Amino acid sequence: MVKPPAGDTSAKRARGRRPGVGTTRDAILDAARRQFAERGYDKTTVRGVAAEAGVDPKAVTHWFPAKQDLFVAAVELPVRPADALRHVLAAGTLETMGERLVAELLGRLEDPVIRDRMLAFFRAAVSEPAIAATFREIILRDGLLPVAELLGGDEARLRAELLASQMMGLITARYVIAVEPLASLPAADVARLVGPTLQRYLTMPIGGEQA
Repeated sequence: MVKPPAGDTSAKRARGRRPGVGTTRDAILDAARRQFAERGYDKTTVRGVAAEAGVDPKAVTHWFPAKQDLFVAAVELPVRPADALRHVLAAGTLETMGERLVAELLGRLEDPVIRDRMLAFFRAAVSEPAIAATFREIILRDGLLPVAELLGGDEARLRAELLASQMMGLITARYVIAVEPLASLPAADVARLVGPTLQRYLTMPIGGEQA
């Protein structure tokens, strides 16, 4: 019998007890989150995720038939814009919400787990058309439509889209591309500088609206 090389952790995992049915999916998702965040969409493989989770690749495809399905399940949008908006609205008035909304978003992105999951989504959406389409669906479902409902008014959908464009641009410039000095600017300064732009999107007259 051929013995595995010393220190071969994959062999040890293969001989070890597999996670139970209730934990297999969670183990796969945990491994996928780490690998998508560290390696990106293109370099993450089903085999690699399976090896880290200690399961057969067939177990991964049982739960997630395609890598795209695995990605969407593992890296779901970690910050829901409507939740952030509700929190900000509860803490003050609409007239001061722009700066507070930027501060709320940046505050959440200070959590490295949330930031890594958000950045994994952004990077994959840029490189993978199928993920970009899924990203648009998630942004629409979990972001634009709930935010528009909270804002109300005839131009609520357009206002929500303008907010999203500004916030996604900020995330891309500050965290994905890491443009300096924006990337290193204190969050409070970013909120002070960008907040007025969001405030205009929230309250300025749009189209046929009257002031």
